[in-house]
Amino acid sequence: MQVDIHPKWYPEAKVTCACGNTFSVGATVPEIQVEVCYNCHPFYTGQMKYVDTAGRVDAFVAKRKKAQKKVMSKTEKRHLKRERKIREELEKPSTLEELRKGMKSKKSKAKS
Repeated sequence: MQVDIHPKWYPEAKVTCACGNTFSVGATVPEIQVEVCYNCHPFYTGQMKYVDTAGRVDAFVAKRKKAQKKVMSKTEKRHLKRERKIREELEKPSTLEELRKGMKSKKSKAKS
């Protein structure tokens, strides 16, 4: 069994709700902030209210719009990949002399 791998245990961790209710539980952190507790949750209070304090729906909609903008067909991807390969081939030196000049310029840049 390994020694000292478990987090510190706080038997009286303070939980604070957005409604102002506080209570204590056992946890691995000394303080916990929550948005909904047993005192204000619709299931326990019997009230029907929409709980979206963190903007989860808006975040989901924004994430979905972002994903739709970047959709690219396979043919477009293939075309871009082919263009990139052609550019890389054109950038390669065609003669040994060009290769040597390129190596000398890289070495001088590395030294400075």
